[in-house]
Amino acid sequence: MPDILVLYYSRHGATAELARQVARGVDGVAGCRARLRTVPPLAQAAVPVTPEHGAAHATHEDLRECAGLVIGSPVRFGNMAAPLMAFFDGTSSLWLTGVLAGKPVGAFTSGSTPHGGQETTPLGMLLPLLHHGMLIVGLPFTEPALSTTTGGGTPYGASRVIPQGERRPLADAERALAQALGARVAGIAQKLASDR
Repeated sequence: MPDILVLYYSRHGATAELARQVARGVDGVAGCRARLRTVPPLAQAAVPVTPEHGAAHATHEDLRECAGLVIGSPVRFGNMAAPLMAFFDGTSSLWLTGVLAGKPVGAFTSGSTPHGGQETTPLGMLLPLLHHGMLIVGLPFTEPALSTTTGGGTPYGASRVIPQGERRPLADAERALAQALGARVAGIAQKLASDR
């Protein structure tokens, strides 16, 4: 059963909630399973502490073993959060061996305003993965929620918009697009595996 790694960083829980929906989309594809992982804050990166709650911290082994990857981050000035970038900065050994080449990858993000980076952040997250030779998976406009959303969701990946300090559940369109992204990456990973 191929594992799809759903790897994210979340400081206040908004991106983690989106990650769980991406994982549901992966798990909804027969024969695929989501492997939910996070990265530690930079203060803990030198001496990682096992999280008491939620997803375990990702390792290079998770990347080696996965058949596909979906990464998520909160928007940080139109880019991914530093802890997630630091994790990928440490993957040179994987790049040298080409272990991620040919695997599908998608991206998701959460931000506090509609124009704060929900399109640039997924694109930026995918840049290091293009160097790894991964195959980019987005959300086509054949997904009905992409044309009707008033919150998050872009062709570049799933997203959510939640004003700073506000707590609210995912909008229906945000949930649907996150699940669709997980299902697309899982489905493509299956097709690629069957061609090998």
